Amino acid sequence: MAAPWSLFPLLRSRAGLMLALCWLLAAADALAQPPAFQLRRPRARRAELRFELQRNLIVLPVRLNGRGPYFFILDTGVGKSIITDAGLRDSLNLRLGQQYLVAGVGEEAPLVAFQTDSVQVELGEKTAATARHLSLLLLSDDILDLSGYVGRPIHGILGADVFRSFAVEVEAEKQILTLHRPEQYRPPRGSSWVEMPLEIEGDRAYINTDVALNDSVAMPMRLILDTGAGHALSLETGSDRRLAVPTQRLRAYLGRGLNGDVSGYLGRVKALQLGRYRIKSLVASFPDEAAVRARVGVARNGNIGFELLKRFSVVIDYPHNRLWLRPNALFRDPFEHDMCGLEILAGGPQYRRYIIQRVEPGSPAAIANLLPKDELISINLQPVANMSLTQVTRLLHSADGRRLIMFVRRPDGDLFVTNMTLRRQL
Repeated sequence: MAAPWSLFPLLRSRAGLMLALCWLLAAADALAQPPAFQLRRPRARRAELRFELQRNLIVLPVRLNGRGPYFFILDTGVGKSIITDAGLRDSLNLRLGQQYLVAGVGEEAPLVAFQTDSVQVELGEKTAATARHLSLLLLSDDILDLSGYVGRPIHGILGADVFRSFAVEVEAEKQILTLHRPEQYRPPRGSSWVEMPLEIEGDRAYINTDVALNDSVAMPMRLILDTGAGHALSLETGSDRRLAVPTQRLRAYLGRGLNGDVSGYLGRVKALQLGRYRIKSLVASFPDEAAVRARVGVARNGNIGFELLKRFSVVIDYPHNRLWLRPNALFRDPFEHDMCGLEILAGGPQYRRYIIQRVEPGSPAAIANLLPKDELISINLQPVANMSLTQVTRLLHSADGRRLIMFVRRPDGDLFVTNMTLRRQL
């Protein structure tokens, strides 16, 4: 008999991706587990590996059972690591164990997932660390379509298995990840570093900090630290009666959850405090209360995503329940929302075909007569096939008032050219 479990909503915002993935695999998963990963060199104190920063997500090369590379998102928001590409079952000869059912995928039949044990996982192109017998979940169908969202092949998600094994240092500017052996790790030095306590509950990390919603309302909040969320900040209005959607706001489609589409609002909050650093004028998402009501009942007010965290050098130290932050060159970059009103997914060879999935009514894209299922061909006479989805997204966020010449192909094959003027909507 299949055991019950839940994969809670996947929110793909235009600021990036919020993976609000909580695994409810019975109380046993909350018990202390020995470190799953070890550094490849037994006497090394640390190991470095390179990653890709794609749409504000950390993408790591990984080898499974000696094959690969495959590409996994590194996500503090996930407890048990996941293989999302069901096709790997046969190519890796994965043995299927306990079967689970996913609660409610819209109107579709329930999704099945399997536990698969004793998978050898190597991190990095040159193998910085190894787990010899890792237990993962294998989804029966890739309903998340992370490859289409990120614009490159994505085969899974690595979660608390990595963070419980190391003090993990992330340098977004250099796209370098350093894994520190926890028993030998020494905290970073220098006056620019700040330390914050982490609370670990159910394989997820929480911080307590102050958020100024506006000039008159400031409040302490408990926020999930979520490297798998591409936005800066998401707040749950149902968690506190003082937490209200800003007056100046934008109704928005925030993504697709397992129970259907997730909508809400986008707005700006005045400031968020991280240690002594005050981050001002953040774009935050406010999902409709019904979209988050069914999640695990751990008290929290929302989450902090990598659009904010990438502005710091970050050390996430689960073994010592500490977070270390130091501002980098991105610290003063403004927080911007999509300025055109398009939702785009990548497909085709090398994920270099960009198809419009959604056009917001009244947006610059709607005014330019762009339509769902149109395929982008070029922007300002530059073929988009030569660009990554991250680069295309940056163009669409680039500057208030910027004019873009868009060539698109309609579903019937006709070519259409239009001018679109970007507009800051928040």
